Amino acid sequence: MTAMPRHAGGVLAALTALVLVATGCGDSSEPAGKDAKNITLTIAANAIVGGKNAASAEWIQNWVIPRFVAAQKAKGVTANVSFVPSGVDDEQFKTKLALDLRSKGGADVVAIDGIWVGEFVQAGYLKPLSAVAGAQADAWDGWSQIPEAVQGLGTFEGKRYGIPIGTDGRVLYFNKKLFARAGLPSDWQPRSWQDILDAGAKLKALPGVTPIQINAGTAMGEATTMQGALPLLVGAGGEIYADGKWAGASPPVKDMLDFYAKVYGGGLGDPKLQQEAKGRDKSFQEFAAGKIGVLGEGDYFWRAVVHPRDGIAKMADRDQAVGYALIPARQPGGGIRGQDFVSMSGGSVRVLNPNSTYPSQAFELLAFMHSADAVKAELGGTPRITARTDVNEEVLASDPMLSFVAEKVLPLTAYRPAVAVYPQVSVALQEATAAAASGKRPDEAAVAYQKKVEGLVGGPGNVSS
Repeated sequence: MTAMPRHAGGVLAALTALVLVATGCGDSSEPAGKDAKNITLTIAANAIVGGKNAASAEWIQNWVIPRFVAAQKAKGVTANVSFVPSGVDDEQFKTKLALDLRSKGGADVVAIDGIWVGEFVQAGYLKPLSAVAGAQADAWDGWSQIPEAVQGLGTFEGKRYGIPIGTDGRVLYFNKKLFARAGLPSDWQPRSWQDILDAGAKLKALPGVTPIQINAGTAMGEATTMQGALPLLVGAGGEIYADGKWAGASPPVKDMLDFYAKVYGGGLGDPKLQQEAKGRDKSFQEFAAGKIGVLGEGDYFWRAVVHPRDGIAKMADRDQAVGYALIPARQPGGGIRGQDFVSMSGGSVRVLNPNSTYPSQAFELLAFMHSADAVKAELGGTPRITARTDVNEEVLASDPMLSFVAEKVLPLTAYRPAVAVYPQVSVALQEATAAAASGKRPDEAAVAYQKKVEGLVGGPGNVSS
């Protein structure tokens, strides 16, 4: 899957300052044009042959369109389907899409970053799938293959707006060779935050080794939030945004910052690394060189960073030297939803344009693109975690780590709030982790964080503490 973009949401926010009235096909169970025998549909994605996300563009043009057209022909329907490619910055694509939807134009099926969903819904640009395409949207058999937690990527306020394309998950990686030297087990699975700190204390005895690397500070950007702050927050039983309010100096936020203080104030992490412009890349290199004991990261680290052949920090002995474990809650049962273990995920989704002339057939196309055969074709033989359990069981069978994420991590994962102000709140959270990592008392860092958040989200009435 593609990397998750950082976005300001400013252009969309400015557009929605105007009076927007979204129109479409309403909530009818019989969408307009349902029985049409000659239809025209378009697909849009930030992908282009020979450029950005080329493989996805080729799959749409060479696999999806001809097969869907053939399937429609077999039903007596003439389908004219075209692909509208783009190869621009994600923010440019987002802006163009917002303008298209605002003017009641745009493609029928569109691939977007999952974190844009809530923002587009609040702007009036998207409607629930069932409101666009009718009862068939909820009746699609593919939902049974997508774990409920993963469906959350395309869900906003309890309603489905899109189908997830793919996702990922966060785990704790550890160096088995360093663990052996420190007297720690090769099948390590911490059950609490204290277990992580205890392992760090043993690793601290090894010369030249940084026991624990949990991303902190603003230099690592969204990687701090997604690999560190948010997994810890949900592990403490909190969420950054819930029930219409943002977390302020709440007990879970204080617990999260306290963990940072214990790691970096206790000499278990390298606080200077968190301040370097290329700190995250350096942490990859140090882990690969056997200089970091425990690292919090996503499955991207396994398949693209320390991959023995294609990684940016190759580890020839990756399969033997790198272990992985679930991220524990602060204490057993202390995570969100009463979980013992937690994670965070990101990813993209495909949505329906509520202004489609043929909404029923547009959903047929959307569902077709997310069928098991289509998803496998899109992978092109490259093992990656998809939204579908049946596909993951087949294509990840030879990769135990990715199978671990698909089977163990995805059912318990959580997602970032898909609302426009999130990126600014994320930066405030990164600043709070930097403060805690550099020695500021966690409760003071939490209070300073809350004040910043209140200024971002409209005052203390929108913040819980």
